[in-house]
Amino acid sequence: MEIILKINNLEKKYKDFKVLNHANIQIEKGAIYGLIGKNGAGKTTLIRIICGLQEPTNGDYSLYGIKNNSSAITTVRKRLGAIIETPSIYREMTAKDNLIEQYKLVGMPSLEGIDDLLKLVGLENTGKKKAKNFSLGMKQRLGIAIALANNPDFLILDEPINGLDPQGIIEIRELILKLNKERKITILISSHYLDELSKIATHYGFLDNGSIIKEISNEELLKKLEHKITLKVKDEKAFVKYFEENQIVYEVADDKTINVYGKYNLSKFVYDLSQKNLIAEKIQETEESLENYYMNLIGGEQID
Repeated sequence: MEIILKINNLEKKYKDFKVLNHANIQIEKGAIYGLIGKNGAGKTTLIRIICGLQEPTNGDYSLYGIKNNSSAITTVRKRLGAIIETPSIYREMTAKDNLIEQYKLVGMPSLEGIDDLLKLVGLENTGKKKAKNFSLGMKQRLGIAIALANNPDFLILDEPINGLDPQGIIEIRELILKLNKERKITILISSHYLDELSKIATHYGFLDNGSIIKEISNEELLKKLEHKITLKVKDEKAFVKYFEENQIVYEVADDKTINVYGKYNLSKFVYDLSQKNLIAEKIQETEESLENYYMNLIGGEQID
């Protein structure tokens, strides 16, 4: 699998304050990578470094296999499109005129494709309406169109649904999925809207205090978020043997705790265990959310 972005022990310091602290990330081609972290965790700083707007204090990163200290990094960055914090829009211009200016800025050889871009983001019928009169969702979609002007195959979106109403969130979600599935664009999204990210992300990186504390695929995460039975036991080996023999999906959390994944009738599950003389000291049934999973990772702090 081709690696689009690889970050190694990245640090960013401002005097004695570390915004990023040995951050490590790997994003595969075709992924929708959700970068999750509360406000102030370092998400925007990380994105600004990837886009070449800031330099790291220590560590390095590579885009398409090209290191950040290579002279070729400027060339591969042309394969990026990005919205950082808020879209760069000329408020007194129409959507089409905004795209014309961006085409000129990135050196596109012709204006061909602008109408297709407007249609792609659902702004083909805005005519002479100025961007200052657009809704927040329309501005965000125009920002994405501007980021797509240079035909990137890697798109970076910093909090793309921040402040949007439910309809605007749905529109951005559908657009992101369309770009990923139909145009094969790899996408990095930073967000603290965990429920929304869980609907589109294929991979996650959890950022806290400047460090990536966990990277996980959506497939792996779903196993952890599904229905779970936690058993407190004295002899985990006997339980593990039973689970192996019966092809029950489990995880040994520690020498006294076993998590069993999947939907079971709890009464029957406990009865079946008792028939094998497997008696748990404590049994707890839960169904974890992405937000709970994140909060457990960072020690229970509420995300902003």
